[in-house]
Amino acid sequence: MPSDVFGVLANPVRRKLLESLREGPRATGDLAGLFELGRPAVSEHLAVLRTAGLVREEPRGRQRFYHLEPAALAEVGEWLHPFEHYWKQRLHTLTDVLDEENTP
Repeated sequence: MPSDVFGVLANPVRRKLLESLREGPRATGDLAGLFELGRPAVSEHLAVLRTAGLVREEPRGRQRFYHLEPAALAEVGEWLHPFEHYWKQRLHTLTDVLDEENTP
């Protein structure tokens, strides 16, 4: 079971879980409904996210609600930062090409 943020984010189910938590906390059952997986499988993915510090669990009665903990994503942002100039350069090039095509 991966514990580092990069290993955790390598799984598309865990990425989709994080995306769904951007809008706010959600119950385990609600999250499980997003997938064609059983609730135990989704719970395992949530446990991996929790271990990596990407989510926190809040018990409310018999339900568990999960909250996004975005601070743990800072490591990913720091790693990606040096690559930003490549993206920006490609976007500028694309803008130039589009501008040329739209010029009469």
